[in-house]
Amino acid sequence: MRVLLLNLSAGSLDATQRALAGQGYQIITVSGSTVEEILALSPEILVTEATPSDCGLSAQVKAHSHAGPSVKVEVIVHGGALERARALDLGADDVLSFPFDEVEFAARIRARFRERQPQEELMTMLKYAVQREHYADIAVESLSGGTVSRRRFWLIPALLGLTALAALFMAISTRSSRKATLQLRAEIARLNNGLQPQVDLLQRAAESGSRIDTNSRSGSTTRDSLRAQSDDLRKRAATADGANADALKKQLLDTQNRLAQLEKEEKIAETIVHKYGPSVCLLHVVVEFEDKQTGRPLQVAVDANGKPQVDEKGMAQLDVGGPGPRLQVDAFGTGFLAGVDGTLLTNHHVAEPWWHDDELKRLLDQGVNPLVLYYEAYFPGRAAAIRAKLGRISSEADVATLKLETPAPPDAEPLELDARSEASVTGEPVVLMGYPTGVEGILARANSDVLSKIAGEAQDFSQIMSRIASQQLIRPTTTQGHIGDVLQDKIVYDAATTSGGSGGPLFNKRGRVIGINFAVLRGFGGSNLAIPARYATELLK
Repeated sequence: MRVLLLNLSAGSLDATQRALAGQGYQIITVSGSTVEEILALSPEILVTEATPSDCGLSAQVKAHSHAGPSVKVEVIVHGGALERARALDLGADDVLSFPFDEVEFAARIRARFRERQPQEELMTMLKYAVQREHYADIAVESLSGGTVSRRRFWLIPALLGLTALAALFMAISTRSSRKATLQLRAEIARLNNGLQPQVDLLQRAAESGSRIDTNSRSGSTTRDSLRAQSDDLRKRAATADGANADALKKQLLDTQNRLAQLEKEEKIAETIVHKYGPSVCLLHVVVEFEDKQTGRPLQVAVDANGKPQVDEKGMAQLDVGGPGPRLQVDAFGTGFLAGVDGTLLTNHHVAEPWWHDDELKRLLDQGVNPLVLYYEAYFPGRAAAIRAKLGRISSEADVATLKLETPAPPDAEPLELDARSEASVTGEPVVLMGYPTGVEGILARANSDVLSKIAGEAQDFSQIMSRIASQQLIRPTTTQGHIGDVLQDKIVYDAATTSGGSGGPLFNKRGRVIGINFAVLRGFGGSNLAIPARYATELLK
């Protein structure tokens, strides 16, 4: 059982080592190590302190521990409830204030190991399941006398006997219809036009609204808590005397400084939103697919009544040349104006939604080509979308450009990128702007009457978007945070976002774009990643 003590101060290190002494753990103490060096030590539990750089480093360690259960992170803070709450928001598994009781600390470490045990057992089961699936593939291949398409057999139960495997192989291989082999997961099929129930959209919009409300309340909750704490300390200091009064005055000054800093950061965010919000657009990308063999578009297979066909496994059936609607996937992301000629910056995976998408890869492996039917850019307050076309795609990072086919709105000005290393400083505040949760997030902010009307009238995403834009409901969401770490190819920060926020600009306190949001570290809540601006400036040259 390996515990890694990362970048601990002298007092914390001494107390931690005493608490864990004689517990049977392998204790490793490191300082100034990189993510790769830490991962090479294979820690099971990581103990660190709540500095922005250490939280960013531990976030990356946790996100990259793919070989087994994720590393559990225990954070030591030098402060009270607010500091503990922030560490938890940054994704720590547990937080403890210094100085701490050594017996309690040891008990918390034991609890972290107990949490890992079910994960380790599951990983072991999955390992053996993968091995059994591999053996099943070999058995099927030997029975067929040739190579087996792995896609056809990904649903084969791992424990089927050879006789059952042979029967299943014969049943599949004797089908002559190409339609029977072109299948897609039901959850992808539900993204197609006409397959997404409106009640699902309403439900997810409500859930998105809840998440947005939670994010928007977090800053005001912290501010209100600091104000209440300041008032309480002021009253206590007024009646205290001697050393106790001096200590209370010191706490009061610290609280007031933190409150002033928070209010200053909120004013910076308000300025950025007012000035640059009109330049940040919602991107709607509509993707179709064509059969490589025939060059004809893929369609959703329908029955005599025009309803989509699904098999007993819930798999949607696809067709070529049938009467059903074309298979379309609607993807959403964020873009922003980066040039007076109408150039937009976004992510590669927004411009080509199938890029590094495991779910869509299953379809492409069937001999299918993806193609973008069209791009639409929805700017805040505009009644209609502006069509765009693909510009350039970076070969070095998840960055791409689009080009508007007609001029951008007059109030949208190109955002200024700052690629200098000194523009991104660990610990400094940042503002992130974008459209997390895409169309669902926008619907979530509409009142219930508008939401019901839109969902009731619209038949597909294009109609939904048209109605949303006509009512001028499109505006970006803004969240605030701080930089946790600055690396060569990424910026780690804790401003909240989620899918749909990809491609959004990350501003520093001077209102310059220092990065393009591209990923969420889901295993370490509140920590997200941005592509440094230098990759974008190189693409724009």
